[in-house]
Amino acid sequence: MLTLSSLSPAELRHRMSIDGLRFQTGAFVACVTSPISHVADGLERLYGDYPLRDKHDFVDFYLNLVPVGGLRRWFKPQVQFDHDGLRPFQPLPHDQAFSMFEWALNWCVSGRAHSYLIIHAAVVEKNGRAAILPAPPGSGKSTLCAALVSRGWRLLSDELTLIRIQDGQVVPSPRPISLKNGSIELIGRYAPGTVFSRPVADTAKGTIAHMRPPADSVRRAQETAQPGWIVFPRYVANAAPALIPLPRARAFLKIAENAFNYSLLGAAGFKAVGDLVEATDIFDFSYSALDDAVAVFEQLAGLGA
Repeated sequence: MLTLSSLSPAELRHRMSIDGLRFQTGAFVACVTSPISHVADGLERLYGDYPLRDKHDFVDFYLNLVPVGGLRRWFKPQVQFDHDGLRPFQPLPHDQAFSMFEWALNWCVSGRAHSYLIIHAAVVEKNGRAAILPAPPGSGKSTLCAALVSRGWRLLSDELTLIRIQDGQVVPSPRPISLKNGSIELIGRYAPGTVFSRPVADTAKGTIAHMRPPADSVRRAQETAQPGWIVFPRYVANAAPALIPLPRARAFLKIAENAFNYSLLGAAGFKAVGDLVEATDIFDFSYSALDDAVAVFEQLAGLGA
C-alpha cells in the first residue's frame, strides 16, 4: 500500500491544492486541502508512514485550511479552518497552520465518531492490553505517553481514546503526539533521534511541537486492544512514583467527566463506561522522573502478561 512518503514534496503539495490529500488515520480517512506550506511540511515530516487513499475512496472528514483574505494576507497573516462550509474556530496566526490541522482533526473525531465512547485520554498498548491515561492539561499525560512509546509501547492515541460500543475494544487512532514547552526538549533528550515538527511559539498552549509516531504503531492501526488499565497520571516535581488503586465508583465518574460524548450516547454510554471500569485495574499515579514512570508501567504490563 502506498504511503505519504511515496509522494514527492511537489506531488504532495499538488494534491493538497487540487482535490485534497487523502490518507488513512486509524479508523478514519481524512482529506486535507490547503495552499499553506506549514501544513504540507508537517504532513510530509510526520505522516510519511500513513496509507494514501484514492480520490474515489470514502472520506470521513474534509479539512480545508485557507489563508484569511483582505489585509490579513499582508499584515500578520492568519489561517482559517473551513469544514464543509462551516468555520467553527477563530483564525490563528499563519505559522500555527499545522497545529490547527491537528486540533481540527481532533474536533472532527470527537464531534462525529459516535459509534465509539470517546475519552479525552492518551492510550498505549503492550502485550495486547491497553493503558488508558485520562488527565487534564498540565498533568504530564502527553509527556508520559511519548516516553512510553519511545520505550516500546504501541501508540494508540495521544488525545482521543476510542472505545468501540459493541465490544469494548480500544480502536487505535495513532497520530503525532502533541508536546508543549519544556516537554519538547525533555523528550528530545529522553529519546534521541525522535522526529518533531517545527516548534511553534506563542500558541494558546505555549510553544507546541508534535512528535512523529512510530511506524509500527501506524502499520498496526487496524489492530484493536483489550482495555487493561486506567491510570490517571499527574506530574509532581521531585516526587517518588506512587500508584494508588482507585475505587471503581470514583473512576466511573472521572471517566464520564472526561468523555466527550457520554451524555449523547445515553444508556449505551452508561453501559460502555460501566463495562470499561469493570474490565480494568484503575489507579491514580503521580511521578516526576520518566524512567521511574516507565518502570511502573513495565511492572503493570508484566503482571498482566
